[in-house]
Order: sequence, then C-alpha cells, then structure tokens
Amino acid sequence: MNKVELIVAVQKKLDSTKADAERAVNAVIDGIKAGVKKTKTVQLIGFGTFKVASRKARIGVNPKTGEKIRIKASKTVKFGAGKQFKELL
Repeated sequence: MNKVELIVAVQKKLDSTKADAERAVNAVIDGIKAGVKKTKTVQLIGFGTFKVASRKARIGVNPKTGEKIRIKASKTVKFGAGKQFKELL
C-alpha cells in the first residue's frame, strides 16, 4: 500500500472527501515526524513505536570499484510493531 492507497482507504472509512482524507493522513504523518524529532519516541498503543536509533561509523565497500569507504555515524528511525499489530499478521 502506498500513500495514495492509504488516503483512499481513509476516505472510505471516514466517508469523507479525498481532500479531507489527505489532510488527515498528512496530519498524522506530520505529527509522528514532530514527535520523533522532539521526544525521540512516538508510541501508539496497539500499533507500534517509532524510535530514533544511532548507527555507528563503519567501513563499507563501493560496489563499482571495490574501494573501501568510510561511512559516517548517523541517526535513523526504527519501528517496532505493537502486540496487537503483530497478532494480526
């Protein structure tokens, strides 16, 4: 499912216009981004948790040349599915 398909699903669930559904989806995504940036964690009970995780610096290999390259330390976001969400799978 991509974002457009999610918007259509929300539209059907809310019985609203596509524009309203798109605003709702965008608001949720923006809220998650702001929450992760501010508090480093967003927990949605029954769905899952978004957390900031750190990646250590490491040595990688350029696939074209085989040359070793240094990859800087960085931050990323990880998602852990909640218990109820896992049970659906």
